[in-house]
Amino acid sequence: MTSRRPAGWPARATIVEVGLRDGLQAERVTLPTATKLDLAQRLLAAGLRHLEVTSFVSPRAVPQLADAAELLATLPRRSGVEYSALVPNAKGAERAIAARVDAMVVFLSASESHNRKNLNRPIDQSLADVAEVMRIADTAGIPVHAAISVCFGCPFEGEVPLSQVLRIAEELAMLGIGHLSIADTTGMATPPLVRERVEALRARLPGVRLALHFHNTRGLGLCNVMAGLDCGIDRFESSIGGMGGCPFAPGATGNICTEDLVFLLEECGVETGIDLEALIEAAKAAEAAVGHPLPGQVMKAGPRLRLHPLEAVRTAAG
Repeated sequence: MTSRRPAGWPARATIVEVGLRDGLQAERVTLPTATKLDLAQRLLAAGLRHLEVTSFVSPRAVPQLADAAELLATLPRRSGVEYSALVPNAKGAERAIAARVDAMVVFLSASESHNRKNLNRPIDQSLADVAEVMRIADTAGIPVHAAISVCFGCPFEGEVPLSQVLRIAEELAMLGIGHLSIADTTGMATPPLVRERVEALRARLPGVRLALHFHNTRGLGLCNVMAGLDCGIDRFESSIGGMGGCPFAPGATGNICTEDLVFLLEECGVETGIDLEALIEAAKAAEAAVGHPLPGQVMKAGPRLRLHPLEAVRTAAG
């Protein structure tokens, strides 16, 4: 296919699959570890190399991920594959090290209200926790990525000032964070907001690699991806089938869908290294596992040029 890549867009993008963590934490059903392993193997077979597979938060808070250590013990270890896990504090960091995680993801919110709901503490205490996690991870030689939730709006406070996002991002950078995910936890982002925040963060923190994490709550998920691509962002987080949602944020629906994202990128000439047909089959397996329809579109329609036998479709009469 001749590249249709718009000027300024990256030639290749990295996709971080978060369905096994961000997707499953929002499901009512708790999947067996063996089912999670099967989904992970399908994602690997499709070409994904960055999987956020679980969370070392309290099992009481997120029982769907209580098998974090067991899952990591069963996952196949391959060169070039990174298994990351969400880590809220020092205790979670110690558990993640024992489970042989490849990378830790620390997280906090851009608004005080959401941070207290999601982590049960003020932002400044969360920053202190990040510093402690980084100290522990550094001793173990494990990289740490960071994520800031509700960067484009808070369901409790409304608008989140850009200055607040920049302050937290700067604090994280000073702690040594080199990879930072800017998250739209409840789907409040719009393309103008994406451009504003990405451009400001890029200008303030040129040495930090940014990723974007969108939810499709208001139908703008892939529009926001395109705004990020316009700014040169080449790392996106998404969930197989569009699973997901934050259990501590009202109205938070699923993440942008991995197979829809891959379809968009590849059709626009941005390479992903991912087999779309295999990814569609993985999405169907995820849908069967959770036991209800998932919102992904490409898993239903297939690639753009998927053909169908003429005799399989009835002819209009009359």
